[in-house]
Amino acid sequence: MTTTRPDAAPQPSADRPAGAAESADAVVLLGLVAHLEHTAFVRLASDSAIAPTIEQRLALSRFAAAAVERRDRVLGRIVELGAEPEAALRQFDDVLTDFDARTEPSTWWERLLKAYVGYGVADDFCRLAAEGLDERSRALVLEVLDETSHADLAVTELDAAGADDGVLTSRLALWGRRLVGEALGVVQGLLTQRPALGRLLARSDARASAETGTPAATPANAPAKVFGELTAQHTRRMSRLGLTP
Repeated sequence: MTTTRPDAAPQPSADRPAGAAESADAVVLLGLVAHLEHTAFVRLASDSAIAPTIEQRLALSRFAAAAVERRDRVLGRIVELGAEPEAALRQFDDVLTDFDARTEPSTWWERLLKAYVGYGVADDFCRLAAEGLDERSRALVLEVLDETSHADLAVTELDAAGADDGVLTSRLALWGRRLVGEALGVVQGLLTQRPALGRLLARSDARASAETGTPAATPANAPAKVFGELTAQHTRRMSRLGLTP
């Protein structure tokens, strides 16, 4: 019969990170994800007001409502971890300001591609970092970021528009290259300004290495590995549209 000492330290569970440092790191990523969902709500609501067809307006308004629900689920997890959701959001207020200023779309098609490709890089980054979270937080983030309804709409509309328009296709290919370059710059800034995100990526890599038996990336090589994976995801998105990345 196994007995437990009264003074034994509590063990981490699926609901709780292993310690205060891990919890604080989790709150940073959760704050970023919640901010991205809030930004998606604002963007989708704006898009729904100017979409070319009533069908698109209705769909985009529904996507905007769903983004609010996803944001609030993430904020609820932040509360469970004992942190203030408003403060977790506030730290990312300006994270996309320069990106948006540098990538102002001039057409509806550029707007759709920006939503699909540009913001998609940020989502991919969060997915990578989420692998370093506690089980419950990781499952929530991956579930929130797994929503593809808006991406499917963008792909359908862009594919139809470019099917018989080689000029549009060429312009969108160039626009996609610009978007990914700017988006990777945002990721670089996040890694520089938010060490917690780098620690989560390191935990993610260590976990993957333990599961596969492959060597983990060294600190010097870690950024290159992350950017390589983000670039590969971008290439897959562009290929889905029949565009040259």
